[in-house]
Amino acid sequence: MSSLIVLAFGDEDGAEAMRERMYDFQRRELITLEDAAVAVRKQNGHVKVKQAHSLVGAGAMGGSFWGLLIGLIFWMPWLGMAIGAVTGAISGKLTDIGIDDDFIEEVAETVDPGESALFLLARDAQTDRIVEELSDVDFELIQTNLSPEDEDRLREAFAAEEVAG
Repeated sequence: MSSLIVLAFGDEDGAEAMRERMYDFQRRELITLEDAAVAVRKQNGHVKVKQAHSLVGAGAMGGSFWGLLIGLIFWMPWLGMAIGAVTGAISGKLTDIGIDDDFIEEVAETVDPGESALFLLARDAQTDRIVEELSDVDFELIQTNLSPEDEDRLREAFAAEEVAG
């Protein structure tokens, strides 16, 4: 079973630094990263998304998934009623694949302007060892689990190729 994990940081650089640590954890086989993206919410509210590169299995979801999810989280609230039906349809699609409105809302409320977040699709994490090694870092963890069926629907919805594993 995979988890969609968001690590939120109180500054613009925290997510990028954590991504590097996650690469190290993966090299040491403490976690399997299927995909990752960094979102930096600038002081003006605009969000810059950086897709992960050089991950074993990276790109499972691709830019369309991260763009849709991060866009829904950070941009949709400001677009208002004009696209309410589109927002509802997108939100419904994410709910159908195991990503509920509560998760989306919690992430949106946690990452303020001037902050960053690391979005991970991960599995097989040795949580105790990772938590121990991250005791020096201040972040907030937001997570939702995806059943194997949810993972399949997620990949299908975004036409992602199967990840070898």
